[in-house]
Amino acid sequence: MKNCIVIGGGIIGLCSAYYLHKEGHHVTVIDQSAMDSGASYVNAGYLSPSHIIPLAAPGVMKKGLKWMFNPTSPLFIKPRLNSDFLRWTWAFNKSCSVKNVNRGIAAIKDIAVLGRDLYSEIRSDENFTFQLEKKGLLMVCQTEKMLEEEIHVGRIAIKEGLPVKELSFDELKQIEPNVQLQAKGAVLYECDWHTTPQTFMDEMKAFLEASGVTIHKNEKVEDIHVENNKITSIHTKNTSYTADEFVLAAGSWSNLLSKKLGIKLLLEAGKGYRINSERDLGITMPAILTEAKIAVTPMQGFTRFAGTMEIAGINHNINKVRVETIANATQRYYPDIKLSNTEKEAATSGLRPVSPDGLPYIGKSGACNNLTIATGHAMMGWTMGTSTGKLVSEIISDQKPSLNLEAYHPDRKF
Repeated sequence: MKNCIVIGGGIIGLCSAYYLHKEGHHVTVIDQSAMDSGASYVNAGYLSPSHIIPLAAPGVMKKGLKWMFNPTSPLFIKPRLNSDFLRWTWAFNKSCSVKNVNRGIAAIKDIAVLGRDLYSEIRSDENFTFQLEKKGLLMVCQTEKMLEEEIHVGRIAIKEGLPVKELSFDELKQIEPNVQLQAKGAVLYECDWHTTPQTFMDEMKAFLEASGVTIHKNEKVEDIHVENNKITSIHTKNTSYTADEFVLAAGSWSNLLSKKLGIKLLLEAGKGYRINSERDLGITMPAILTEAKIAVTPMQGFTRFAGTMEIAGINHNINKVRVETIANATQRYYPDIKLSNTEKEAATSGLRPVSPDGLPYIGKSGACNNLTIATGHAMMGWTMGTSTGKLVSEIISDQKPSLNLEAYHPDRKF
């Protein structure tokens, strides 16, 4: 049994704590927040093996440059004269290649499928009651060009063994009959499931605390002491902690802490927004509005509209233009649905940690023997949360990992 400290109490941190606890380790979780907000709470709730194409793909950087001065664009990269940002941008641009996509497809699919299935396993094993629906995910398209692109990706997914259907508009209406839709057609990923994130997070926190895992909220790790390539202690404002093993799962803040260890973890915060509506809108199927890159999820007691990727440093500012963009896009696809000012005013955001190549960082860095890094999942953190937690536990428990970890190595070169 090892004494383990997990830095970060989001989905990755809690799942790491869960699996470490299951292996019999003594676990403490430390988080700088109240652990009730952020990306782990405001995401679309998808468990989506369908998202096999990494964010860094051919043409994405070109689009990002074109959209740089458009505040309503799906991807907004704010230029900054900051060395970390410039290094990340260079590496991201370099990763926008066919080679990166081909390398990433299997690596993303494997960890995403494992992650999806582990949610079901946890729900069964612990008698959790969080929403877990296996309806699939619609990629709804308004133009022939986008429909062709989505069909192409769908056929790649089929080759990877994922069940996918191409739908005409009439077939789409049969699946989603109770709401007006403006679309040409859709691609249905039958492999995808969906959840309500808040419910899972609340149940997991309650389970961990009841099981003897110590959780320290509102404690920010300010310093890390290292001797002979090993962390000897970490320090918050008022307390010092020692442990045998440490897990860095601090999301978008992970690279700030990694610097204290001499590790150059290329990572940018990608802000996403969400609007909730508690009205009965008639939507029963999770969907991505493809041209607008907006996610729609029917959750427990409300429907969530989420989207945008805003790379502009670590901040929680709510850009009302981008909130309005989500609302306007929603009405273009669902003409009868107009999100109210009250719903838009209650919009919140979360910061997703984005690596340059679209793959997470999972594993030990050569710079520190007793540190396991688990971050950089971008938009797939929710899908990969459980599988990442399991992999972290296997690494620390000296077990053979469930997956080949080479593609996720934190010391990989870009």
